[in-house]
Amino acid sequence: MKITNKQKEQFSSLLMAWHSVDNKRSLPWKNEKDPYRIWLSEIILQQTRALQALSYYLNFIDTYPTILDLANADDDDVFRLWQGLGYYNRCKNMLKTARYIANELSGKFPNTYSDLLLLNGIGPYTAAAIASFAYNLPHAVVDGNVYRVLARYFGIDIPTDTNDGKKLFSDLATELLIKDNAATYNQAIMDLGATVCLPANAKCTDCYLANICIAKKQNLISLLPIKSKKTKVRTRFFHYILFVKDEKIWIQKRTEKDIWQNLHEPYLIEHEQPLTQTELQKHDAFKTINIPAEELEYLGAMKQKLSHQIIETRFFTVKINKEKSINLVNGSWLTQSEQKKIAFPKTVFSFLQNNFILLFFLITNCLI
Repeated sequence: MKITNKQKEQFSSLLMAWHSVDNKRSLPWKNEKDPYRIWLSEIILQQTRALQALSYYLNFIDTYPTILDLANADDDDVFRLWQGLGYYNRCKNMLKTARYIANELSGKFPNTYSDLLLLNGIGPYTAAAIASFAYNLPHAVVDGNVYRVLARYFGIDIPTDTNDGKKLFSDLATELLIKDNAATYNQAIMDLGATVCLPANAKCTDCYLANICIAKKQNLISLLPIKSKKTKVRTRFFHYILFVKDEKIWIQKRTEKDIWQNLHEPYLIEHEQPLTQTELQKHDAFKTINIPAEELEYLGAMKQKLSHQIIETRFFTVKINKEKSINLVNGSWLTQSEQKKIAFPKTVFSFLQNNFILLFFLITNCLI
């Protein structure tokens, strides 16, 4: 595969023409120069669609207008604001970075690409985005949108998830970059991928590059870009038991290095297969709680798909006599108002919200 200088010149010229005339994409972080706000938007946008990210970004800016405000925030408050975005390690790293900048860098963001790379949760793409958008430094962003646009326009069939592919796309993106206008160029290529050169149903009729796009000419739109590996998805089976006592529900915090670390949940029994109510009553983890099996009631089920996992969840409840002692450790009994101050996984949060009336009935009718 040979890419000519003419192809490269045409690409950059047509891309910038589209951006100046037809790019109508409007988002609050576009044209932003504050590195804190750019960083915040980029962290939220990782693995998240822009429309979903929008409300979270605005809430964070409103609640924590500066990086010092974020650095001084309580962890549970920040995780609660993040609730529903998923990939909670982003939030954890975001707090680490905010506190490092506040405490070690006097609240000032690094202003070079190499120094940005040293921060928690910041890789080559995010460092390039901050460097170019905040400081107009000549660093090309390479994300999924950029891979797609470049692979299709130039007809590149080297997988994007190989070392050779990553180097080729990175080098090409850097070569195409308009060095003295890096911020505008980077915004243009990302917006083209996000609004026109879509993964499915690409809007080629709206694309300034369509007439000389190799994928368009050779009917390769649906085939490019190429990935060499398919992500293996595993299914896990969670069984949550909501212990209800004295108008409170028992809640524990996830502390292990697993999904949803630092979030809160009811008592959990995970099994390699889904369990019926009868099967759950016979499970060793249930027996150790020291409650009569007949007090267990099934409430419903939900499913959540993560990037590499599918979580199938069944919810149960047990009403506890306030005089009865049960074997629950490393958790707390929380009222509904206290639950509103902590963050839950999306599945648990949705279930609690959707079953508010049922849970309120159970709580107010506990055995005395």
